[in-house]
Amino acid sequence: MSSYPEVRGKLLLNEPLGPYTWFRVGGAADALFIPADADDLADFLKVLDPAVPVTVLGVGSNVIVRDGGVEGVVIRLAGRPWAQITADGETITAGAGALDSMVAKASAKAGLAGLEFYAGIPGTIGGALTMNAGCYGSETKDVLVSARGVTRAGERVEYVLADFGYTYRHSVVPENEIIWVEATYRGAPDAPEAVQARIDEITSRREQTQPIRDKTGGSTFKNPEGHSSWKLVDEAGWRGKLHVVNGGGAKFSELHSNFMINPGEATAADIEGLGEAVRADVKAKTGVQLDWEIKRIGRKG
Repeated sequence: MSSYPEVRGKLLLNEPLGPYTWFRVGGAADALFIPADADDLADFLKVLDPAVPVTVLGVGSNVIVRDGGVEGVVIRLAGRPWAQITADGETITAGAGALDSMVAKASAKAGLAGLEFYAGIPGTIGGALTMNAGCYGSETKDVLVSARGVTRAGERVEYVLADFGYTYRHSVVPENEIIWVEATYRGAPDAPEAVQARIDEITSRREQTQPIRDKTGGSTFKNPEGHSSWKLVDEAGWRGKLHVVNGGGAKFSELHSNFMINPGEATAADIEGLGEAVRADVKAKTGVQLDWEIKRIGRKG
């Protein structure tokens, strides 16, 4: 590991990334860095050769790691130091590695309304900040106050809500330019049991309508203006249809036709190939362009 800076966390070379993603597919990272804390992260980035690409991987819930692996360093904020959640008055501060669902639960315990929708998002706070994650009529931009992070050069920065320039599933902050460390949200006082009841309703709805026990990646496509992606996929005939590129094949779930699943031995090429085939078919049949919500990273195998 002489080509990389010394760290206090974990630095693993040629580490397979499939086990770190919900699809369970993909090649290896040239290097996988799991920093011990924010200081470890900043110190590492300050010394790391600026020419080495850096990619941030959260809990791997909304990403396809391609079969050829990922060049450079993949940074994963995992473990207790990155998952801390604290409440103070009407605000909640959460580490970038905290699960969105756990932030929702913490908001209920603190008697703060407004963050219930995070119970329906299968990711971490770092990812939510990057893509303005949302569901059931609410988005990150509705509750975010500010966020702290570390730049690619290892400098500490703080952004307020306006700095993100949020639109639908998009931020003006270039992806991987800043590795988010933590975020602060503002909720509205409410009875804890009322907040929890709404979280329970979201959780139940998700369990009934989404294939959360399959190897999936969440919503595959963004909703085009005036359309629902699941309807476009369904009407084009792709619900439950197996598509094979270079492995066991992938398909869109019978339960929710905007959720791709790995039914067994799919490769990343199978999964991404299915998405591209559906995009082309829907465009040909309806003229509507489906844009990816799932991130695709790395080299094609």
